[in-house]
Amino acid sequence: EFQPLAERNQIALKLETPGAADVNVFGDKERLSVALGNLIENAIKYNKQGGDVVVSSVPDAGRIRITVSDTGVGVAQEHLPRIFERFYRVDKNRSRDVGGTGLGLAIAKHIVEAHGSSVQVESEVGKGSTFSFTLKV
Repeated sequence: EFQPLAERNQIALKLETPGAADVNVFGDKERLSVALGNLIENAIKYNKQGGDVVVSSVPDAGRIRITVSDTGVGVAQEHLPRIFERFYRVDKNRSRDVGGTGLGLAIAKHIVEAHGSSVQVESEVGKGSTFSFTLKV
């Protein structure tokens, strides 16, 4: 679904599922698709030309850890506590260029929390970001 956007932005989109390719999880398929889609779309839009986005799933203590990593612009540490707030923008000028409503991360957080998990984020400016959450198997 996101391959055309990745190609337009000259981003390599990769899927890695070591040991978790055929695992079923408990959850609302449509809502989880929206949450994961928001994370993937952000990883592509806030990346740099020639960058990578890796979507992975690995077993994690009776759960599956879903991770979206990118090699994009990253987020400064002082912004991390607020990035899941509705309409919060780290860089308002860049946000105008790539579009969006400022709701994607807030929606993803809400959906993931409704599934008994939370979204973790690690980021470094100039190196990229990694967002992850777990789901029950």
